[in-house]
Amino acid sequence: MKFLLTLHRVQGVSLPINYQYPLSAAVYKILDNADGEYAHFLHQRGYGKGFKLFNFSDIQGKFKLQGDRLNLLADTVTVTISFHLPEASQNFIKGLFMSQHIGVADSKSKVTFVVSSVEALLPIFQEVKDNEIINIKLKTASACVAGMKNEVGNYVFLSPEDPRFSESLLFNWKEKIRTVYPQVDTDQILLSVETLISNTPPKSRLTTIKSGTLEETKIRGWKNFGLQLTGEKKYVELLYNSGVGLYNAMGCGCVEVVKNGDKN
Repeated sequence: MKFLLTLHRVQGVSLPINYQYPLSAAVYKILDNADGEYAHFLHQRGYGKGFKLFNFSDIQGKFKLQGDRLNLLADTVTVTISFHLPEASQNFIKGLFMSQHIGVADSKSKVTFVVSSVEALLPIFQEVKDNEIINIKLKTASACVAGMKNEVGNYVFLSPEDPRFSESLLFNWKEKIRTVYPQVDTDQILLSVETLISNTPPKSRLTTIKSGTLEETKIRGWKNFGLQLTGEKKYVELLYNSGVGLYNAMGCGCVEVVKNGDKN
């Protein structure tokens, strides 16, 4: 399930351009603070503890780029956050985030927001049964990362124009399915991923995780392209909610449904 969070600035004006890791850490903090209560909530309803499968979009708002800072030009921004959770947990999640303070900071600057509203977004194909085959077009709401590991175990990041890109996304999708549905043989079910490139080429983004520390990591993702997915609704919904490709909990691979008039 996806939620649109409206964030109101209460302190600071400059976001680090690499805000993904501190924003992820702020979300984890909210979840961890509610961990005991949340685990009890899921246990009482017979659900697995699946909230770590979460993802978020780029922050949407008015900014001015200045060096490695994004200076806010308005007090309100929005971000879409998603979890692969049953619909029955919707009100609980809304209550979890409403009025929370979210600090996004690095060693140079900090912006603190308060969550002023939490809107639950409609799920995909509401009238379709979980085991029905669906075909859906998606577009990127944050940079999507795909990669193949080299001989020393490091990722070689791939462009959407590389035929291995969709293969990597499909492999990652199967890994997610095996995690949530361990009894499923992913080689025996219908799943397909097709990359859709428009007249405007995909845009590359290099994101630094844990910038300025010994654990600093650079990851390259891509935006401005589409995806065509085919599979059973429950598997497509899993990918839609948890994110496409790698580094989903760092805000990579967030997707939206393509609507009439959209480019992809």
